[in-house]
Amino acid sequence: MTTGENPRTTTPRAASGRRALAGRLSWGLADQAASSMSNFAVGIYVARSLGVTAFGVFSLAWVTYGVVLNVSRGLATDPLTVRFSGVPEASWRAAVARSTGTALGVGAAIGAVCLVAGPALGGRVGPAFTALGVVLPGLLLQDAWRFSFFAAGAGRKAFVNDLVWCVALVPALLAAARVGSVAAFVLAWGASAAVAAAYGCLQSGIRPRTAGARGWLREQRDLGSRYLVENVSLSGASQLRAYGLGAIAGVGAVGAVRGAELLLGPFLAVLMGLSLVTVPEAARVLRQSPQRLETFCLLLGGGQAAAALLWGAALLLMPDRLGELVLGGVWHSAAHLIVPVTLGVAGAGLGTGAAAGLRALGAARRSLRCQLFASAGYVGGGLGGAAVAGTVGSAWGVAAATLSGSAVWWLQLRSALREHRRNPVCEVRTP
Repeated sequence: MTTGENPRTTTPRAASGRRALAGRLSWGLADQAASSMSNFAVGIYVARSLGVTAFGVFSLAWVTYGVVLNVSRGLATDPLTVRFSGVPEASWRAAVARSTGTALGVGAAIGAVCLVAGPALGGRVGPAFTALGVVLPGLLLQDAWRFSFFAAGAGRKAFVNDLVWCVALVPALLAAARVGSVAAFVLAWGASAAVAAAYGCLQSGIRPRTAGARGWLREQRDLGSRYLVENVSLSGASQLRAYGLGAIAGVGAVGAVRGAELLLGPFLAVLMGLSLVTVPEAARVLRQSPQRLETFCLLLGGGQAAAALLWGAALLLMPDRLGELVLGGVWHSAAHLIVPVTLGVAGAGLGTGAAAGLRALGAARRSLRCQLFASAGYVGGGLGGAAVAGTVGSAWGVAAATLSGSAVWWLQLRSALREHRRNPVCEVRTP
């Protein structure tokens, strides 16, 4: 009879591991709820305060921020969550100092570009981009702290940091409403994020090292370069679709699409920050029980897709009076887009489960191919649909592209798992 671990001793250990996982995911859900609240509050407040056209201008600044955010994540925090989740504290602190310094440097560099581009653009769009340039460093540093805390398994700190942002956001939005311009709302949104970013330094006791950014980029270039292209293709596709839709159907169409997305705001916020929680957890599952990774990813993706569909079904039953109360004049344009936007979010949710698995495996080449395919489909479907049937056609084109992209993500994950079983040496370098 072979010796082995006593089931009586392993069962409590397994139960303890499950409780720890549930705790980390619970803090992740709580943090995403706080993030959703702040994003949703900003969007709703701006939509009601400015109307559909000005809200379209704000949305252009918002999607531009999304591109810059994904540049920062690809270079700074995505490699951090893959390689420094669950490592000794000394390794984590050294990595976080350089990772947050990289995020801060990205914000300063691209913010300077926005400051130059704003006056050149002029009109109603220019001041919004000038304001975005001012607040980008604080926005990116706050996001980097959230990734850093989740990499350490300290989701509670990320949640508290987002709560600080929410609290600071209230007086900032009230002040912006007195001014009544898009630029004022952008400044309010970013200034409140800067408050939370400063608080993150106090929470962690770590000062971002911008001088360490060059070394960080050099050491993480094998993952960072691919994640950069992958992330920028994702957010860049959203930006191209927004700009193209504005050119084809008018800036009001951009506001209508953003309004429909706001109605599904909780799930879109979760999708934007999915790797904040799931990549570190998928990496832990891979190290502890590789055979459970596929099931873990399926539960993540399937759960998000099902939740998005249920929320979309509830939105279809929303009375017009309640919709007008939430979105004001944007509601009537956004209501026609609920079904295709819901299907698109559900498809994206299913695909992000597979994306988390590929990140945990360190299969950067496969995830890059998937994202390039999905991004090309997103732009092609969104603009092709707009050319054929305006705003509604764009929404249906994006939904079809997102569902197709999700299938590709899962096919690539299955292939990567087969390779991993044949060669169980994890591709991810340990620090």
